[in-house]
Amino acid sequence: MGRFFFFCLLSLLVIFPTGIPQTQSKPVMALPLYTNSRWIVDEAGGQRVKLACVNWVSHLEPMVTEGLSKQPMDAISKKIASMGFSCVRLTWPLFLVTNDSLASITVRQSCQSLGLSESIAGIQANNPSIMDLPLIKAYQAVVSSLGAKNVKVILENNISKPGDQYFSADLWIKGLSWMATIFNGVSNVVGMSLRNELHGPRQNVNDWYRYMQKGAEAVHLANPDVLIVLSGLSYDIDLSFLRNQQVNLTFTRKLVYEVNWNWFSDGKTWESGNPNQVCGREVDNFVRLSGFMLDQGWPLLVSEFEMDRRGANNVNDIGYMNCFLAIAAELDLDWSYYLRDGVIGLNEYHGPLNMNWTGTRNLTFLQRISALQSPFRGPGLSEANLHKVIFHPSTGLCVLRKSLTEPLRLGACTESEAWSYTPQKTLTLKGTYFCLQAIELGKPAKLGIICTGSNSKWQTISDSKMYLSSKVNDGSTACLDVDSDNSIVTNTCKCLSRDDTCDPGSQWFKLVDSTRSSSSANTFN
Repeated sequence: MGRFFFFCLLSLLVIFPTGIPQTQSKPVMALPLYTNSRWIVDEAGGQRVKLACVNWVSHLEPMVTEGLSKQPMDAISKKIASMGFSCVRLTWPLFLVTNDSLASITVRQSCQSLGLSESIAGIQANNPSIMDLPLIKAYQAVVSSLGAKNVKVILENNISKPGDQYFSADLWIKGLSWMATIFNGVSNVVGMSLRNELHGPRQNVNDWYRYMQKGAEAVHLANPDVLIVLSGLSYDIDLSFLRNQQVNLTFTRKLVYEVNWNWFSDGKTWESGNPNQVCGREVDNFVRLSGFMLDQGWPLLVSEFEMDRRGANNVNDIGYMNCFLAIAAELDLDWSYYLRDGVIGLNEYHGPLNMNWTGTRNLTFLQRISALQSPFRGPGLSEANLHKVIFHPSTGLCVLRKSLTEPLRLGACTESEAWSYTPQKTLTLKGTYFCLQAIELGKPAKLGIICTGSNSKWQTISDSKMYLSSKVNDGSTACLDVDSDNSIVTNTCKCLSRDDTCDPGSQWFKLVDSTRSSSSANTFN
């Protein structure tokens, strides 16, 4: 342990396996998933199913799912479910199912060939039942473990051969077909992502259409139940070529697109630019390159987003994550977050689990994303009439109230008030005469019934469009803000200049459409 995975220099012969191993996973999901315009839905009632996933790595040199030398797989699966994640994107290398040599290698033999004695000891202690299983059987055991905890799985082809850049399009299509066949009938396997992060000098739009369509058809023929997830070009950030020409497939209601949006995709722009301007630019780029797919009626999964979970004040992480969570809430995106990353012994600060896979690295982060783990809206989700919630991305909380006499506060979005944002720019509690008012700088925002004055008008300002700005009683401009005890106050708007050292997080809010009912009924005390 404690060393990086090294590239395996042994040449592997490409020989197709003579038989397909059969998965023994017990079905736990009664029905497959489909698509309905931009939404993923179940078959029974066509109700929205939101994918809130973590990425779990299985594609590196040992081809053994990460963490199994640290904890029993059932304990990890249980932890994933307990953190509120509904699915796992489980990576796999193409040669796992297309190379005869690897098909017969056991977990023990794979680790021995790489000199991973500590991994062998750890797996023997924590997951002895897989120690002498073929690699594909061990992979199937992980899928089964997740299924037992009602966690859905998307099989994601990440690379071909661990440790190199080998790629054959024909071999890839055959491998996809094998994998789809292996998991045909395993109901918690709800999707297959055909290839992660396409890039390099050989990538081009014509080949993308040619081979992605072939791969999609091969998977659907072998396993018509799974959703088929297609990634874009340039490390999976660019789907813009689909704006005017969609794929041509023989099947419908099974296609999902995925896109990556990491802060490092944007270089050092968060370090050197004003957060409002950077966020505005990055959102525009996201919509231009991929977000437009939602308006065209296609589901879009953000397949990778991440930040340093140590809680350090990293400028890139803070600005990027506040911006991303705001847009993820506003668009009610499906998404997948890093569980851990691919280096043996690495203390992976971007994953929600600690180094020993025993606990949560940062509970505050889980709170921030918890509001996004359930859908705000979508087919079948009509618990309440369409309304707005006021989402605060820096905390992952929403504006709510306890009574008319107490200050508005941040709290769980499941308890959020239902707001209306009127053409007159007032924020009104839906079904009442009460509107949000700015009274004085540094003082709590309040609810009132005289909603015609300038202190009841709330504009969304700045390039980020995430400030709610009004006028206080003396005519000064104010922005909605959060104080140290999470009370909602009005303060002087900050970070509107080109200052690149300012953090606007406390004043960033996003008005989010929702049909989700509040767990606390409106009562006027």
